[in-house]
Amino acid sequence: MAAPPDAGPSRKKGSSTDGAMPLVDHLRELRSRLVKSGIAIAAGMVVGWIYYPAIFAWLSEPFQGAVEQAEAEGRAVTLALTGVADPFVLQMQVAAVTGLLLSAPVWLYQLWRFVTPGLHKHEKRWALGFVAVAFPLFLAGVYLAYRVLPFGLEILLGFTPENVENIVSVDRYLSFFIRTVIVFGVGFLLPLMLVLLNFAGVLTGKRLLSWWRWIIFGVFIFAAIATPTGDPINLILLAGPILLLMCIAIGVCMLNDRRRARRRGIEPDYDDWSDDEVSPLPEDEQA
Repeated sequence: MAAPPDAGPSRKKGSSTDGAMPLVDHLRELRSRLVKSGIAIAAGMVVGWIYYPAIFAWLSEPFQGAVEQAEAEGRAVTLALTGVADPFVLQMQVAAVTGLLLSAPVWLYQLWRFVTPGLHKHEKRWALGFVAVAFPLFLAGVYLAYRVLPFGLEILLGFTPENVENIVSVDRYLSFFIRTVIVFGVGFLLPLMLVLLNFAGVLTGKRLLSWWRWIIFGVFIFAAIATPTGDPINLILLAGPILLLMCIAIGVCMLNDRRRARRRGIEPDYDDWSDDEVSPLPEDEQA
């Protein structure tokens, strides 16, 4: 009896060999992660809406300190809303920012779970270490910005001419506040980026140490642009901690280079080869 023609490997229902279904599953998972993140953000916005008076009082505290200083000097400074719908829009903005901050653990976790399947084991460790270190560093930058803001506002409002009342729009102040704290927080993350580049094999501690003059110059330029006023006091308050973190980051990079050298059995010195030249591998890797 003749054998039936070969129909090829059997396929389960719903499977595909052309890669279409994996893409559909990927998009379905993305939708699920976005929905969960959206629900968490909405819940955080509800909390921000309920506790709006207390949150706005915390946001406006640096400005109130500058107002008290201006009143002591005989100048009038007022935080005001100029539009009919501005009170409602302001409360929505504060609730949205609060929702993003309160739900950060949820949507960061959803992002992590979405990216994790595409990472190698060592890359997962790097990512976890990055999140564990980045969050406190960012909070430290935000805290420093919150403490520096009153001094910066006092200097800026001090330029108001005599017999002129300074009326500051609340939405413009809120944008100024958010931009300042974000810039300070990101500034504290710059040294961590250098460590990540070192762990990825892009930069060595020796190379970073040779760039110390440019690093100091770049940090002060960044601080001059990021600080609200650019005066020497606020500039040093931001540049000093970043430079300290840079020193720690370079030290970590050099320790990691030594650890890598002991594991490979050679002392890495990538300056001996040009950027387009392949460096020789250790004997254990050549085998």
